[in-house]
Amino acid sequence: MSKRKTVSPGDGPPEAVERDARPPVEAIRAAAFAQFAERGYPVVTVRDIMKACGLTQGALYNHFKSKDELLHDIIASTQSELERLCQQAVAGAGPDARAQLAAFVRVYVMRHCRLRIEALVANREIGWLDTARVSDIRRSRRAIRDIVVTILAHGVENDVFDPPRVEGKHDLKAIAMALLDQCTHVSMWYGPGGDLAEEQMAKLYADMALRVVGAKPQD
Repeated sequence: MSKRKTVSPGDGPPEAVERDARPPVEAIRAAAFAQFAERGYPVVTVRDIMKACGLTQGALYNHFKSKDELLHDIIASTQSELERLCQQAVAGAGPDARAQLAAFVRVYVMRHCRLRIEALVANREIGWLDTARVSDIRRSRRAIRDIVVTILAHGVENDVFDPPRVEGKHDLKAIAMALLDQCTHVSMWYGPGGDLAEEQMAKLYADMALRVVGAKPQD
């Protein structure tokens, strides 16, 4: 008669790991954003990312050649979408520079309120990318800055903006960068459940931007 094997709690089947319902590449991106935001790019490993999204390490290499390529992908993709949304908002605002600036700031701030983790990673971890990988991201950031500069120039030319001057001259690029810095920084401190909802925060920032550039009241 054979002896019955005693089964201990640890001898049962391994616990099933709940898989992300999203397609693997999207699950990897989401896990990378979360891991990089919480712990920083240098210390996070491929194993950490794949464990977080319930996939094997091999799954990552089906989509990305390295952790560097993954970092570039997630920053470039969120940056590209931000640029597209800004262009779309301005194009739909009509010809008035005041409406264009308000529309730009609203969509920019809304995105930075809603995607705070993505914004944190994009702005903090970009320094780990090499020159070749970072070039397209910087091009997109310059394009967004130039959208604001164009709006400001249009408003000055049409006498609806009177922004601050330095020694009698406007530095529209510096003003544009100051506005963008202000709007970007909202991602560092804003959180849901506060006194202002995302839409209210976006409107507040749009109103502040119009005051900064000395926007004249619409007739």
